[in-house]
Amino acid sequence: MPGNERPELVRSADSAARMGIHSHPWNPKSEMNGVQLGRLAGLKRTGINLARIAPGKESFVYHSHEREEEWLYILSGTATAEIDGEEHAVGPGDFMGFPTPSVAHHLRNTGAEDLVYLMGGESLDAEISTFPRLGKRMVRTGDKLEIYDLADARPFGPPDAAAAAP
Repeated sequence: MPGNERPELVRSADSAARMGIHSHPWNPKSEMNGVQLGRLAGLKRTGINLARIAPGKESFVYHSHEREEEWLYILSGTATAEIDGEEHAVGPGDFMGFPTPSVAHHLRNTGAEDLVYLMGGESLDAEISTFPRLGKRMVRTGDKLEIYDLADARPFGPPDAAAAAP
């Protein structure tokens, strides 16, 4: 097996050795085995990941993005993609793109074999993601993550004159 003769070249054996389990803490069915191919090749402004989801498991949690575009390309297996509240059967060769601000989306392996897909998108210095069913919003700046309850959100600006009147 050839070694890593070029940092820009990620060999199949190298990526397979680095596969790891990833899940979302807010979804007990979330379980993906994957590798961040873009990071292995030194990419900083875009992410490209190879993911595998076992039958009955899910990607992360139903969410949308405000700043970072995201895409998914199914390599093998079948799944149900929920996009903006609608369910769609997806399989090999199907592509999904989520320009920003994106609609909420999520992926569930509803097939009998592993679902294998590529996913990627931008890696900006800041991102805002909304989890509409959970009533939460995540703000990421650099490596710092903050979670807010949508119910606590208030408009910013001067107090309403009518509300301030005695």
